[in-house]
Amino acid sequence: MKFFIDTANLAQIKEANDLGILDGVTTNPSLMAKEGISGADNILKHYEAICEIVDGDVSAEVLSTDFATIVEEGKKLAAIHPNIVVKVPMIKDGVKAIKWFTDNGIKTNCTLVFSAGQAILAAKAGASYVSPFIGRIDDSSWDGVELIAQISQIYTLQGFKTEILAASIRNALHIVKCAEVGADVCTCPLDSILGLLKHPLTDIGLAKFLEDAKNSSRFLCYDNGPGSFGAPGFFSG
Repeated sequence: MKFFIDTANLAQIKEANDLGILDGVTTNPSLMAKEGISGADNILKHYEAICEIVDGDVSAEVLSTDFATIVEEGKKLAAIHPNIVVKVPMIKDGVKAIKWFTDNGIKTNCTLVFSAGQAILAAKAGASYVSPFIGRIDDSSWDGVELIAQISQIYTLQGFKTEILAASIRNALHIVKCAEVGADVCTCPLDSILGLLKHPLTDIGLAKFLEDAKNSSRFLCYDNGPGSFGAPGFFSG
């Protein structure tokens, strides 16, 4: 499963990339606004800056809702960098635009997906990615991870090549559950990725190892006697 970070914050993207596990980035107008990025030119420049940090797909979202304007906006976004994936909403003209982009060699991410039916339409249109919003589904008292499992089963049975990009992830457990049911990608905030590092037994075990090492350090020596290789070693006596 690939890891994408869902943010427009360059420092967080760099930190995730420095971990060595980052495969791409997703962002949207809300995340851009959160970083104080506004205006068409500034947004395009910010996408370019993101592409310079991470060597992987970067989803850039269109703001239009009619076919012709979605296509024109998508072409401008795709021209920024080869790694740009045009993010298109799951609406009638969006599906039509995804088909156009697919026929013209432009990768797409169909966003705001909340049902298996929508995921089927996105795959039929040739979307590179489909983004079910599992956190928002959970908020509506349904099971977002179950939707990922359903889409995964359908895509496998039907031979669809569209990758399932689990979005609206709220915590580290979401990531694990999505991996279990066949998500190809998860996109989430940096905190959720870092949450995978954490376990109380790891903290307890590390503290014990460090304490034992501290207590044993007084026995550390270099044995330079006959037959030794001069290597450090522990001895008791």
